[in-house]
Amino acid sequence: MADELIALYSPAGEPVGSVSRARMRAEGLWHAATAILVRSGDGSRVYVHRRSPDKDVFPGLRDAGVGGVVAAHEDPSVGAERELAEELGITGAPLRFLYRFVFDQPPVRCHNFVYETTWDGPITHQPEEIVSGEWLPLPEVAALLRDPSTDFVPDGRAIALEWLRRYYD
Repeated sequence: MADELIALYSPAGEPVGSVSRARMRAEGLWHAATAILVRSGDGSRVYVHRRSPDKDVFPGLRDAGVGGVVAAHEDPSVGAERELAEELGITGAPLRFLYRFVFDQPPVRCHNFVYETTWDGPITHQPEEIVSGEWLPLPEVAALLRDPSTDFVPDGRAIALEWLRRYYD
């Protein structure tokens, strides 16, 4: 996976080539990623998961969205569908693009393509990525994200707080 080619982006948010994942991480290069917030069909709950302790960034922390880096020459919407299927085993759920979110806290410098979907079917974790997960009521997720002492990944927290601000506050 370290030799995987990912899309290299400019600070302004334009694709400018490709680079290995290992080099992007080592040098803190600008890239793109997807973030998908998964809600229950009635909209009352959000799926929150705990990342594997083997992840290359933010290992073992919780996240309110799934996703990952955009591969070289990959459309972000295709990457979002791929990540949702890989990480949670969800296929066929319609994705709704919400917004782009810039996260610039080196070594993570990323243009995030944020999506939302609803799902009431089974969840199957990819063990290399996720060790556990649960459905939580939206108000509880909001309270956890707003509490800086909780163990959420920094970029995922920022993305989800923006989601709450735009759609639920």
